[in-house]
Amino acid sequence: MGFVLRWAMAFGLLSATFNPTRWNYVTWARTGFGDQMPLTVLLGLLLLVGYIIYLRATLRSIGGVGMGLVMALAAALLWVLYDYGILRLDNPSVNVWLGILALSLVLGIGLSWSHVRRKLSGQADMDDVDE
Repeated sequence: MGFVLRWAMAFGLLSATFNPTRWNYVTWARTGFGDQMPLTVLLGLLLLVGYIIYLRATLRSIGGVGMGLVMALAAALLWVLYDYGILRLDNPSVNVWLGILALSLVLGIGLSWSHVRRKLSGQADMDDVDE
């Protein structure tokens, strides 16, 4: 259940930033920046903090190569679904949602990987050790 929550938070962060609907930060900031500049900056900084937390944890747990591998696996899965006719890519909105889904999986796996590794190996990841 922990992974699902971490993935859902990553999905929420990415889709709150941008999605094909008009309900996202990028579209809202473009139209209302002049009228609501302080709120736009505040919400942008909150999103930035969320990205820093997710990206830092992901880079520490699986690294850049791991991020690339998870993206490659997601891309291969989409390719298989497309090749078997299960998925159609002619709708740009669906393509954006698939991209958000793939990126959120990378961030969710990155944030959860230390927990998975600890359960599989019995070893904890530690960066700072107090002696």
